[in-house]
Amino acid sequence: MAELDVVEVCSRLIRFDTTNRGNGDSEGEREAAEYVASLLSGLGIDSKIIESAPRRANVIARVPGTDPSLPALLVQGHLDVVPADAADWSMDPFSGEVRDGFLWGRGAVDMKDFCAMVLAALATGFRPRRDIVLAFVADEEDKGEYGAHWLAAAHRDLFDGCAAAISESGAYSYHVPAADGRTVRLYPVATAERGTAHLRLTAKGRAGHGSRPNDENAVTRLVAALGKIAAHRWPVQLTPTVQAFLERTGEALGVPVDLSDVDGTIARLGPAGALVVPTVRNSTTPTMLDAGYKVNVIPSSAEAQVDVRVLPGAEPDLFAEIDAMLGEGVTREFVAHQPPVQAPVDSPWFDAMADALRSEDPEAVVVPYCMGGGTDAKAFSPLGIDCYGFAPLWLPEGFPYRAMAHGVDERVPVEGLRFGTRVLRHFMENC
Repeated sequence: MAELDVVEVCSRLIRFDTTNRGNGDSEGEREAAEYVASLLSGLGIDSKIIESAPRRANVIARVPGTDPSLPALLVQGHLDVVPADAADWSMDPFSGEVRDGFLWGRGAVDMKDFCAMVLAALATGFRPRRDIVLAFVADEEDKGEYGAHWLAAAHRDLFDGCAAAISESGAYSYHVPAADGRTVRLYPVATAERGTAHLRLTAKGRAGHGSRPNDENAVTRLVAALGKIAAHRWPVQLTPTVQAFLERTGEALGVPVDLSDVDGTIARLGPAGALVVPTVRNSTTPTMLDAGYKVNVIPSSAEAQVDVRVLPGAEPDLFAEIDAMLGEGVTREFVAHQPPVQAPVDSPWFDAMADALRSEDPEAVVVPYCMGGGTDAKAFSPLGIDCYGFAPLWLPEGFPYRAMAHGVDERVPVEGLRFGTRVLRHFMENC
């Protein structure tokens, strides 16, 4: 069994420019996939590269467990990254350079770190109890049409028997102050995600001259609808994940939790409250407008797009409320629609993740949380797979981790990678 240094593997992955600009192609995905496949081969793990389109490459493998009666675990991560403008960075964003105890580069935390930690953990030679399905996929940073969503639709059989999955955006150390002055290390594990619905609103009206009165003006109809949507204050809606986060975090910090005053509770939680602010409500944010072609012409139609993020269980009521705000002559349609994701909080999977974290940090306080955005979990959850954000990292106090993904000077602590590798090994071996 070959040994792999997690820092070198992650650095090498970063040096593959896998930028996804959302135009149907992605630089370097094929080369990165071939590198991952070569590492798996060196570990004695058979894999296959499946292309959804030329050079849009996905790597799939199955590691057999010792007990075939157990359901399998899916471990999935993406190899593409968002663009990085080198002019804004302190160094080449695709250098994979180690400096001052950190590994720098685009993808260092989103999410080539996780891919590297999984590979390095597998290289330690353990035998898992259950089968582990590995998926290193393309196109997560756009729509997943060439990656996870395509695989789930076209190659459903690859994930047969998978009961749970782990991937990005959870299980990192988050240092927060307690009421008695202690510093508590929270490790938020994602057990839910808000859904994503990108809506196109289309207003129809009567075309005419801009100088004449027109009570069927498509632009004013659209503006009226957008004004209502933008001004609407969505009520607090507690999901099981968010309620558990508030209760368990409040207990750990010695902060009173009043579920009848969620905003007040969040304020009392201090920095820990920032983790939950985006996920106690739905959100509807107008982001794009398209209307008219000449200032003195009232157009017959006008369009806008609205970014809607919806909590688990909230879709029917939210869309009914939006429909009530549209008004005469305005309709809506989906540009993109990925429903919310929710996995059980109280489950053997979550317990095993907590045990793995505490094996390396005995003082870890492991809490569930809901992601405000989305991941490829939205592709795998409809297959009946419980999806968790579990990409363990140790982070130094004050490190701006949440600004790293898609940010300038993205970097990850070297010791954090080594910590995460050990935690992932413990979890994959014992879950």
